[in-house]
Amino acid sequence: MPKMVFINLPVVDLDRSIAFYKAVGAEQNAQFTDETASMMSFSDTISVMLLTHEKFGQFTSKKIADAHSTSEILICLSADSRENVDAMIGKAGAEGAVIDPTPKQDYGFMYGRSFEDPDGHIWEVMWMDVEAALAAGSPAETAAA
Repeated sequence: MPKMVFINLPVVDLDRSIAFYKAVGAEQNAQFTDETASMMSFSDTISVMLLTHEKFGQFTSKKIADAHSTSEILICLSADSRENVDAMIGKAGAEGAVIDPTPKQDYGFMYGRSFEDPDGHIWEVMWMDVEAALAAGSPAETAAA
């Protein structure tokens, strides 16, 4: 069985966040959704648990970071093509996301962009031609050339 990833994110407005994540391609799992939380799945192995601040606080005694002013995590999703990267970024922008809060990456064999969700969490969307990447060396080496 492949490993699964569950990303837990605190959100201010659960309904708004559910709508946002649906718009960028996640599917809501009603079995794990109530007035305090919602599971949003990008694939069979990648899910995001959107949790109200009150619910999130049940899992940690630490203060919840304001992701609009503090970097707490950078999350990266793969895409099947450069066009799919741009399409997801476009969908996020149409929902009011901040577009490209981190630098665009374009190394020919690898292309990535990012968006900031309504709560300030930064998501990168990346496409890579693995064979071309291996042939070219690391992105740092390619950028320095």
